[in-house]
Amino acid sequence: MKVFLTGGTGFIGQALVSRIRGRGWPLKVLVRDPQSQAAQWIARQGATLVQGDVTEPTGLAAALEGSDVVIHNAGVYEFGADRATMARMTRVNVDGTENMMAAAHAAGVSKVVYVSTAWALGPSGRPPAASVSKDERWLDEAPYLSAYHRSKADAHRVALRWRAKGLPIVTAMPNGVMGANDHSIFGYFLRLTLLGKMAPMAWGGESVYTLVDVKALAEGLCLAAEKAPAGEDYLFCGPRNSMRELFNVWGRKTGQRVPRWYLPRWFMRPQMALMEPLQRMAGLPAFMSRDTVDATRAHLDYSSAKAQRELGWTHPDIDAMWDPIIHRERELMAGRQGFLNKLRHQPVVDLPDRARTTPPKFP
Repeated sequence: MKVFLTGGTGFIGQALVSRIRGRGWPLKVLVRDPQSQAAQWIARQGATLVQGDVTEPTGLAAALEGSDVVIHNAGVYEFGADRATMARMTRVNVDGTENMMAAAHAAGVSKVVYVSTAWALGPSGRPPAASVSKDERWLDEAPYLSAYHRSKADAHRVALRWRAKGLPIVTAMPNGVMGANDHSIFGYFLRLTLLGKMAPMAWGGESVYTLVDVKALAEGLCLAAEKAPAGEDYLFCGPRNSMRELFNVWGRKTGQRVPRWYLPRWFMRPQMALMEPLQRMAGLPAFMSRDTVDATRAHLDYSSAKAQRELGWTHPDIDAMWDPIIHRERELMAGRQGFLNKLRHQPVVDLPDRARTTPPKFP
């Protein structure tokens, strides 16, 4: 099965490249800069690089010709984004999805796997004591809680509109995606915890998520490409935890301090507003931000029962998920000098063959 991938240089994309190549599938990856560290790593996995950009539609349809499956994974993720990043989020997440769907339609691709997010369905609602997790049929019309939330909801609607036009689309909706070198809010909080610098107070301890391991997600996306009928939607979710429970798991596994007190959002929001420019001045994303506070107003209490039932997908339990992530994060941080470098997300998480000089392959 010949696969064409966008977003291969990102956090999810790198795990997906490894999983696709592990299956022996021929792979082409759209990259903006073929000489970047992440693109060079992709080339060394045996994939073919195709220079291009999802925001530039010219040439995309031609690039897709001959592919059996397109996995559209490109996207900009950031909470606490500044105005420039918000604008780029719209260009990549929304306009880029429009461009890729149009190109796939023009190229006559037999299947498109669109990597959406559980945020596209909206908050799952406050779970009662004996709640049943929401599934792919849930759709919440609550206000958007961040620019990212809005952009991914808009992009999801773009994909559904192209499905209605006849494009054979499968949507994959992961919950929050976790792994070593994670660039999400949780990734930064985990590294703060490992550094012994996590604050003793937080907010939103009652918020419920079903976070998914990035390697398990990569396997799920491969299963969707291989098995899922066009027109279907699948959630990919892991164990159900509240924020408080997750922090307590990290404390137990790392032996480090985690939050003990949870303060009201109305109190924390102005504090985070003051933190945003300071983080950017340090070269970090504003992972402690008003968006981060607002996001905890939502429960993303979703179930992946459909993916498990129809695709045969499985997910590790809480210990099997977090033990290797924490172990690998420690290894990565040990190789970096200085607090900010240990805290910061790096462009490539694993370069076992970095000494090789194999040049990128182009079609």
